[in-house]
Amino acid sequence: MGRFQVRLLNFVYRMIGDRERAEDLVQEAFLRVYRHLDRFDRTRKFSTWVYTIASNLAKNELRNRSRSPLIAFDQGRATEDEEPRPVEYEDAASRPDYLYEQRHLRALVDQTVARLSSHHREVFVLRELEGKSYEEIAEIMHCNLGTVKSRLNRARQSFAELISPHLD
Repeated sequence: MGRFQVRLLNFVYRMIGDRERAEDLVQEAFLRVYRHLDRFDRTRKFSTWVYTIASNLAKNELRNRSRSPLIAFDQGRATEDEEPRPVEYEDAASRPDYLYEQRHLRALVDQTVARLSSHHREVFVLRELEGKSYEEIAEIMHCNLGTVKSRLNRARQSFAELISPHLD
């Protein structure tokens, strides 16, 4: 669990866009791994098997969501009674403006990835954000290598088209 939890959480979160639900799905993936450990084919990579389970759970979540959409409302909290404190800078990477830019860029990437079609999003996240090989992706997605390469090419093109208006 310790070896895959963070990477799986990031993968599932990027697939479905809901952090809390992604945590639940990763936990469910680990439960399924534990319950069905006897079904694991030891001639294959364990990580591919775990990602396949998580990927299937994420796809099911998206499928279920499209059948019964949920609208969420967010309420901000006032922080008027907090006292201002002086800010001390340690290095450029911890400066508020730099951190803001990094958060903004991460949010922009996440929003753009979320706009990709589901099969393009999955292959894009697995390759570009998770660093999986083409072969691993083909196994996780249950398709051939040519399909992975084709979808990844289209996903990259779509991503570039969607994000380019937002970049300087």
